[in-house]
Amino acid sequence: MPENKKKTLNELAIFGGAPLFKTTLHVGRPNIMDRDAVISRINQAMDRHWLSNDGPLVKEIEDRFADFLQVKHCIAVTNATMGLQLSAKALNVTGEVIIPSFTFIGTAHAMAWIGLKLVFCDVLSGNHNIDPADVEKRITESVGAIVGVHLWGRACEIDTLQELADRYGIPLIFDAAHAIGSTYKNKRLGGFGNVSVFSLHATKAINSLEGGLVTTNDDALADKIRLLRSYGFEDEDQVSMLGINAKMNEFSAAMGITNLEGYDRIRSHNRHLQVVYRDELSGIEGVNFIQPDEREENNYHYAVMEVGQGSCIRRDSLYRVLVAENVYVRRYFRPGCHRSLPYKISKKNGYLPITERLSATLLQLPTGLQMDLDKARALSRLIHFCLVNGAEIESRLCA
Repeated sequence: MPENKKKTLNELAIFGGAPLFKTTLHVGRPNIMDRDAVISRINQAMDRHWLSNDGPLVKEIEDRFADFLQVKHCIAVTNATMGLQLSAKALNVTGEVIIPSFTFIGTAHAMAWIGLKLVFCDVLSGNHNIDPADVEKRITESVGAIVGVHLWGRACEIDTLQELADRYGIPLIFDAAHAIGSTYKNKRLGGFGNVSVFSLHATKAINSLEGGLVTTNDDALADKIRLLRSYGFEDEDQVSMLGINAKMNEFSAAMGITNLEGYDRIRSHNRHLQVVYRDELSGIEGVNFIQPDEREENNYHYAVMEVGQGSCIRRDSLYRVLVAENVYVRRYFRPGCHRSLPYKISKKNGYLPITERLSATLLQLPTGLQMDLDKARALSRLIHFCLVNGAEIESRLCA
């Protein structure tokens, strides 16, 4: 059933009214597609007494995602952070890596944690992906790799980035945490660059409780990543290189396989939610709902709006109002990696104009099976009400 519509400012929860939603809506609440199928697979693993170390379910998830992503090699790992680290290690990356500042902090942490120096670059205004022109400005002899991030399920400018990587003789790694199932030139992401890393975290379009995938079409690189993932063991008692434990377990594989089987359902569901958001929020001054590129496939997992110049209400004020209504939207990716404490760079030396703007204006809205179309409409109308009455809301919040 749809929730009641707010009619006056006093009905807003932040001003003393009852929250619009009785059950809290979250960005990234896990989707559980088929509970019985997950439990059945977990029971089979327990019956086998094989819970880790390349069990049958891990081998199955690797084979099935390799087919889904149209790649030769898919390596299941504990999480995408570890996948990025294994990729950089396998490619012998040293020195500096260029990454966009406008990304989840985990992209930066993964590289910095293994001793690489980060060179932050800006993103494109239209799709919020890494800006190849800004990348080229920052390439020096010290740069050992480029890390492109496929943000909001939309592909980077892969061909341009690949041309830069080839020209300067450096690896190209793609952080595809947002982009499972998405395409570039009608080909699934996963086989571009030297290597791609996907997240199967609980909040992603396809989840394995916690987990990640590393994909590549390079046979030798895949073999090396597999060795690094398991302490460097070549066989039972022969260790050939310094490795670490980054293996996925059977329970996570059970969840990932089952959710892959339900991917078409969740993708269609999220697409319908985004149509509601777009239709309800279009035509409002200062507000831009970020559109997926309909020429390509997208998982539609990320519903993002920009509350920018010309809006009667600031993004952070709208955020406060929505949280009070039990809608936990997210201000991704505030304040930008280059402004986060571990990497904080002075404005004089590290000003990235598009990242600065997006960090101050974007809101991500809830998607997934927690939402139905009625809830999406109710949320959209609540946001519309706040935008129309933004000036008065701002005045009352500042009083």
